[in-house]
Amino acid sequence: MSRPESAPTSRTDRAVDGRTLGVAAALGGLAYLLSYAITYAATGQQISNSLAARVLEIATGDPGTWQIVGWVFYNAHFVTAEIPGLFGSTAVNLVGRGDTFSPALFALPPVVLALAGALVAVATRPATPLSGAIGGAAVTLGYLPLAVGGAFVFTLSVGDATAGPTLATAILLAGLVYPLVFGALGGAVGSMVSSGRE
Repeated sequence: MSRPESAPTSRTDRAVDGRTLGVAAALGGLAYLLSYAITYAATGQQISNSLAARVLEIATGDPGTWQIVGWVFYNAHFVTAEIPGLFGSTAVNLVGRGDTFSPALFALPPVVLALAGALVAVATRPATPLSGAIGGAAVTLGYLPLAVGGAFVFTLSVGDATAGPTLATAILLAGLVYPLVFGALGGAVGSMVSSGRE
């Protein structure tokens, strides 16, 4: 009587292993930096030539273009920027408002994060779409710390006031919700694509 052969277990049978977490964290960090770089390429020139940048340069001695691009980058995650005014601070989103910046920027973080999640799945070859989604969501490990740090780095001091991304939503929305949702979506799709090629 022959014994049934047990299927060999492999790392792809586990939802997430150390290699998956490492790949996901690296791709999450890369997704953040790439999204910011694309935002800078799309808006930096317009910002540096704007009246706001000139006024900021007079007030602080630095046009702060790279920091204002950071506001736009967070705005693309639906995170407002707090701008000081005479009667308190105002929360603004510069993306899609009038003639400011194209609403197409709203698509940038989801697309880049979904691609990062898909690349995690392709690199680690999960056994199921659920495993792929979990691995893809792990891009949060690289995206979240940069999202938190960026909220501080992109804050400008103007006299006694500060202007920059709203911290709570920068952490919750840009740092957690976006990479969890879109990374997971990309990871699930990537796992189906990579398993279909086998």
